[in-house]
This record gives sequence, structure tokens and C-alpha cells, in this order.
Amino acid sequence: MPAQFMTAKELAEHLNMSLVWVYREASRSGLTPYKFGTGRNAKIQFNVSEVQTWIGQQKLPSAA
Repeated sequence: MPAQFMTAKELAEHLNMSLVWVYREASRSGLTPYKFGTGRNAKIQFNVSEVQTWIGQQKLPSAA
């Protein structure tokens, strides 16, 4: 079964962005974080299919 979620670190590597960017800017940019757990043990993860959709929406229009 393929992974449905990726960690913040995996997302940073996948997007070639810093982990700081993921924590500060990802949700402002339209990526929805999911929180699993509570308190200090909570983990922030991102839905893989939502990340792929978001990536597709970032394509710049071609210059004519």
C-alpha cells in the first residue's frame, strides 16, 4: 500500500525547500497540514495526493 502521508521533512525534500519553509509557509501557500497526536508528540504530515495536486497548480503559464 503506497504511503498516504509524508512528513514535513519528506515534503521539504520532495519540494527542494527548507524544513523552515514547510513549517512557516506551506499552509499559507495552500498545502494543508494534518496533525497526528497531541502535545510534544504531535506530528505534522501532508497528504501525498494533495501535495501532487498542489504541485500541478504551481505551473506558470507559458509565455507566448
